[in-house]
Amino acid sequence: MRTNHFVLILAVILTVIVSPLPVLSEEKKEVKHGVASSTVDDQTNIALTIYNVNLGLIKDERQVRLPKGITDLRFMDVASQIIPASVHIKSTTNPESLQVLEQNYEYDLLNPQKLLDKYVGKDVKLYTKNAYTEREEFVTATLLSNNGQPVFKIGNDITFGHPGRIIFPGVPENLNAKPTLVWTLQNSVTSPHRIEASYLSNGITWRSDYVVTLNEKDDKADLSGWVTIDNHSGASYKNATLKLVAGDVNRVKDESDYKV
Repeated sequence: MRTNHFVLILAVILTVIVSPLPVLSEEKKEVKHGVASSTVDDQTNIALTIYNVNLGLIKDERQVRLPKGITDLRFMDVASQIIPASVHIKSTTNPESLQVLEQNYEYDLLNPQKLLDKYVGKDVKLYTKNAYTEREEFVTATLLSNNGQPVFKIGNDITFGHPGRIIFPGVPENLNAKPTLVWTLQNSVTSPHRIEASYLSNGITWRSDYVVTLNEKDDKADLSGWVTIDNHSGASYKNATLKLVAGDVNRVKDESDYKV
């Protein structure tokens, strides 16, 4: 009897060991983002508060239609002197239906140097003018580097200081012609949003000048005042509601600034 019990227990143990374990698998679902863009043409209102310490507060309101779900909104025509950490966005029509999942400021702006840097290792066209036929001719070349000046590979030859024009096949996706704010948004409604983006920008200030004109008896005077706005923020603010503020702005400082 003891032998039978031992065999029975052994059989149960073997059954447990041999039984296949459940396979745990996770399906990776790719979330496809919709893409929407907004330019100054969508603007419904803009308010500008200028402090006389080279600082401005911009509130830019635009009418934007977003698809339901997750969407990347490219908010263009913002100031190039923007302070990215100060950016805030909200829907003034339906705040609870719009959630910000991610925020980025794309400042890698399009210029000749950046364009050359992005095309290192890629093919471009080099145009030159034929001195005899006065017609432009081109060759396809690979841009090898752009340290100081472009270095090209044409066929099996390496050259630099090419006198002709460089033609690029397109603008890389990670270069922007204008400063752009990019939000990844979760939207739950189909109706348009009136979105307000607010941010601080450097490069804008104001000053006031006054002229006092006395009459012949010097007992009356006319007072005229002029305000001059100096805008180097990298954006224009057409038909903006304007506020001018004088005095120091209490801004957060680094810990090292408080040490004596």
